[in-house]
Amino acid sequence: MVRPINFTKMAIAYLTEDTDFKFRNRRKTNDWLHRVARSEGHDLGAISIVFCSDEYLLGINRDYLKHDYYTDIITFDYCDSDRKILSGDLLISIDTVASNAKKYGVSFDDELLRVIVHGILHLSGYGDKSDEEARTMRAKENFYLDQRE
Repeated sequence: MVRPINFTKMAIAYLTEDTDFKFRNRRKTNDWLHRVARSEGHDLGAISIVFCSDEYLLGINRDYLKHDYYTDIITFDYCDSDRKILSGDLLISIDTVASNAKKYGVSFDDELLRVIVHGILHLSGYGDKSDEEARTMRAKENFYLDQRE
């Protein structure tokens, strides 16, 4: 008998490319991201969070999205919208997160968590292209950052 996959118990994979960054507090972050997904009416499926360098992410941006600029995150969406399961790859430039933390006067950890939840919100269906979408995205980020334990 084949058992159905319990997506509410799926693990989040933390990976690195072209950086020696070590992410801490995985269990706490996993619990938080599961709560975020549930609050948005979803379960988490397979999520890979890939921490990388600016140059690595620029290459991905050029090769896959045909954009020639640096960014803090690229989100590849593999969600099952029928079953409301969020799955995807969040590629995050540690270099840009660090420079944005300095630019905005926040801690590196706070900026990193903002970028991670930003990716989860993209998978949940939120955009950020228009001014209105960007305001909604920022409000959601702030709301969920305040919900951390």
